[in-house]
Amino acid sequence: GGQLRYAAPEELEHGAFVANLGEDLGLDVSTLSARRFRIVSRAGARQHLEVNLENGILFVNERIDREEVCEAGGTCLLHLQLLVESPLELYRVEVEVLDINDHAPTFPWQEYVLEVAESAVLGARFPLESAQDPDVGTNSVHTYRLSPNGFFSLEVQTRSDASKFAELVLERALDREQQRAHRVLLTALDGGVPERSGTAHILITVLDANDNVPAFDQPSYGVSLPEDAPAGTLVIQLNATDLDEGPNGEIEYSFSGHAPPRIRELFHIEPQSGQVLLKGPLDYERASVHELYVQAKDRGPSAVAVHCRVLVHLLDVNDNAPEVTLTSVSTPVLEDAPPGTVIAVISILDPDSGDNGRVNCEVSPDVPFELRSSFRNYYTLVTTQALDREVVPEYNVSITARDMGSPALLTRSTLTVPVSDVNDNAPRFLQPSYSVYVMENNAPGASICSVSALDPDCQQNAYLSYSIADGHIHGMPVGTYVSINSDSGHMYALRSLDYEQIRSFQIQVQAQDAGFPPLSANVTVHIFVLDQNDNAPVIVSPMMRNGSVATELVPRSARPGYLVGTVSAVDADAGLNSRLSYQLLQATDFTLFSVAPDTGELRTLRSFLEQDATRQQLVVQVRDGGQPALSATVSLLLSVVDTMPQTLSDFSEFSLPPETSSSSPLTLYLLVSLGSISFTFLLAILILTAIRCRGDRRSCQGDGCSPPRCHCCPGSRPSSDSLKTSNLMAQPPAGTTAATCLDVPGGGPPGYCYKVCLGPESAQSDFMFLKPCSPPRNNEKDPGKWSQPGQHLQVSKQIKQPNMDWLPPSTQRPALKRYQIQRCGNRGSG
Repeated sequence: GGQLRYAAPEELEHGAFVANLGEDLGLDVSTLSARRFRIVSRAGARQHLEVNLENGILFVNERIDREEVCEAGGTCLLHLQLLVESPLELYRVEVEVLDINDHAPTFPWQEYVLEVAESAVLGARFPLESAQDPDVGTNSVHTYRLSPNGFFSLEVQTRSDASKFAELVLERALDREQQRAHRVLLTALDGGVPERSGTAHILITVLDANDNVPAFDQPSYGVSLPEDAPAGTLVIQLNATDLDEGPNGEIEYSFSGHAPPRIRELFHIEPQSGQVLLKGPLDYERASVHELYVQAKDRGPSAVAVHCRVLVHLLDVNDNAPEVTLTSVSTPVLEDAPPGTVIAVISILDPDSGDNGRVNCEVSPDVPFELRSSFRNYYTLVTTQALDREVVPEYNVSITARDMGSPALLTRSTLTVPVSDVNDNAPRFLQPSYSVYVMENNAPGASICSVSALDPDCQQNAYLSYSIADGHIHGMPVGTYVSINSDSGHMYALRSLDYEQIRSFQIQVQAQDAGFPPLSANVTVHIFVLDQNDNAPVIVSPMMRNGSVATELVPRSARPGYLVGTVSAVDADAGLNSRLSYQLLQATDFTLFSVAPDTGELRTLRSFLEQDATRQQLVVQVRDGGQPALSATVSLLLSVVDTMPQTLSDFSEFSLPPETSSSSPLTLYLLVSLGSISFTFLLAILILTAIRCRGDRRSCQGDGCSPPRCHCCPGSRPSSDSLKTSNLMAQPPAGTTAATCLDVPGGGPPGYCYKVCLGPESAQSDFMFLKPCSPPRNNEKDPGKWSQPGQHLQVSKQIKQPNMDWLPPSTQRPALKRYQIQRCGNRGSG
């Protein structure tokens, strides 16, 4: 900051040059507009001067009348406060308004009447009304001039305040009888260039002698008066005396003719008593001293007025509260503004004087701001600590200005300081994690959940967008499973979920605001797929292939509770949807068999009777526990036989021809009869059997099977005719311990042939192996030849894996193992 002083004459035209402030202050002219270079003035004050922001020149904005701006006279100064921002700087400039001779002297009246007693002595002086000139210095009234006459001369006198007044001096004795009146022209001249003048006509009337004039106690008076004195207050009691008697000694008081109108508005003189009374309100701040010119004149003829001066000094009282003006306000303020940031420039003005005009300024203590004094009566409002818009978005700063008068007067002004947001808060999800439960088989595109986050910032810093982080679910991009609405946070399933394929997965959802730089937060969304009863039970034992019917042999001698076999099923669902129950849906005779509802074991309820059918058709239903329940059925064909082989599986996957039950005993009887009739035929049968067993052993070794096992021999699938005529090819002789193998060309799924291993001591079914049949060779044109009696099956050299779909019950596996060991041992001995 600094202070400059310039001078400029009054009455300059608009735009007249006063000073080059930009050059004198050392400012860059190109930045004046950006830095808001301006003159700070009081509200409502006239702006006589202005600054050109393009060149920094101070020019006249409004015509200046010195006599109007400075009523009291003397040096006339205009005080300017110049403010420039970024950074904030304050300059003080004084411009002295120079007086020009723009006013001519004037008299209160155009014609005066002066009464002079004829007895006036030579050299008598008669004061004349003074001319008034608002100009000052040399431009004010400089001298007076009197028109030529034979009786009077003119002398110009100077008062203590350097003002001029004229006195008529009697140069020649008057003779009323010769000339009753005299006319002269009084001219007042100022000292300006060019010179200006004013005139008044004086009529001098010659009166009879009144040779004494009134006289005041003293030529001037001084009095002090408080500015808040009420109207009617006695200012001073004047006293003038006249030695004459009668009317010539009666005195009247009045203001002199050149008393300004302002004095006549404020004061009043009682003509008879000489009391000066207060008439109007006083204002110390407008004028601290009032000068009254009072005249006293008697009532006698040729009365002569005498004058005195009364100086009324006003005493200042504390009648003006401080004025708070916000000169420059920089709002809103960023919440990350450092301490010491300037928010506003505040000017304080108290027109009172002394202690009444000294002001203390402060702000409320509960705000993070303080006032710093830069110049007298100028303060800057700055921050004292970091701000946080999310805690306090706006401050109401109360500024209190209190003077030091008694009693003290104060003024409060409230400044609203909004805090501007910066992106200093990351989004925050309403939950630390989300768990979502979705029923499987949902519709693609359906909404599964919604995530939501909050950001305490505002506007674009609080605008959130949601996205799903990159990742994979079972090797597939997460974007193929779910999507999210970037605005609302609603999540949608892009595909139908299957509980049996995927039961749960998790994704990362990101919420990011639109601030700069953007801030984000992540949350984990756990998605759990709920099971729906959408899978029916699947029968795994017995395994049905190509529409075949599971067949089981049941000994006629079976007692109640005999385990015929076990129906096993699985359900891909979970929970109650996978809890299975078994029931007998159809049966040839419901009194013969029952199914355990939990295990699926098929057992006999009673012993067989002669009238019971040898073939029992059963349908077993497996039902899950879902709502609604799903089910599956399996058809079983049970054949009641008198002799039960030990190695037959629970449910063989072939169907015995209708004539099996009746032809098996007949075949047995036929073989016994033929053996007894023809020993040779029997011997041939035994030799043929031995040769076949030796071939099977070589087949076991060639196929890589272990000796204890029973084998399936590969062969071509027989024709439909051979299925009707196929029978058991051998029956073990009574009393023998060797197991006998039975080839069954048909009864299974296409591409398979079966070998049933039977033991005489077996009372229940055992496990059976399956092998795929080899395709016929090029020279085998008729596949039906494989089913002819006595024809040996070709054994495939290729190693085939057994079908493990059917597993024997755990109770039957030890018997099966013992039988296999015994079977292979018998073959080795043979």
